[in-house]
Amino acid sequence: MSLLPAPRKPVNYLNNKDILKEIHTSKTDYCSFLTPEDHRYDFIVDMPLAPIEESLAFASTEESIQLARETRAARLDIDQGLAKGTIDPLSIPVTDLVFRVMTWDHVPVAPKQPRKSDKKKTAKDIFEIEGDADELFADLEDTTTKAEIDDMVHVKVNFPPFQHFRVDATNTYQCIGKSHWKGSLANGEFSKDHGNITNKLARMYIMMCEKYAMKYNWRGYTYNDEMRNSAILQLTYVGLRFNEAKSANPFAYYTAAITNSFCRVLNTEKRNQNIRDDIVEINGLNPLWSRQASSSTSYEE
Repeated sequence: MSLLPAPRKPVNYLNNKDILKEIHTSKTDYCSFLTPEDHRYDFIVDMPLAPIEESLAFASTEESIQLARETRAARLDIDQGLAKGTIDPLSIPVTDLVFRVMTWDHVPVAPKQPRKSDKKKTAKDIFEIEGDADELFADLEDTTTKAEIDDMVHVKVNFPPFQHFRVDATNTYQCIGKSHWKGSLANGEFSKDHGNITNKLARMYIMMCEKYAMKYNWRGYTYNDEMRNSAILQLTYVGLRFNEAKSANPFAYYTAAITNSFCRVLNTEKRNQNIRDDIVEINGLNPLWSRQASSSTSYEE
């Protein structure tokens, strides 16, 4: 009989399955569906720039329908506590399948905001003219040089918009859900800020940033708190943009976003430190030891 204590099982703090579930729940809070059960989808048609008719035609192919049936059968096995492969995918009727179509059709458009470099001054802004400047320069302005549609873009949203469709008895696709929508599907309106992410997903953001900040190559910096806060802010901005159609690994997606945030803060702090050291050297004082060590190393080389 061994006197050694039994080894502890590793505690699984985060996994992709739980993260995907919270992402789906958070997105659902921004959506409106015909029935509460319509939020669950079986296949994603990731063709956001294509017309919606073309996306629905792709969903009608035999390969798409077969993949949707397999996904729904696997989910029903888990929901009913059955063994894997108990439900035959071919036994699922096509009218039960739900297709998520990535589309911008229901998102309104707004005038494009010009960049600072694009905001060119006109003659009215440069010269001081007495009288009504609009009347004087009315003949010089050409408003037909660019089509109006080119200056209109879709409203910015926090994750790619989509619609849910189901085939009815007449083999016609019916819309049963819309993202960024408030109210009924027929009489509702577009809304991009009426929902919220779940509390559990927010705690996951904080936990991932705290765990990453404790790594050996980051925990020694004095501005570690700024790095962690910047990473949390970045996750709240891009957290729901994860595309389930392209990957099932949101943990890697979030880790990459956190790494970029940490590196951005590090580069900013290094740039500020170099500027501070340059000012100190100009005034004939000794800079930080890191600058002195790097200068001596470069001199020896």
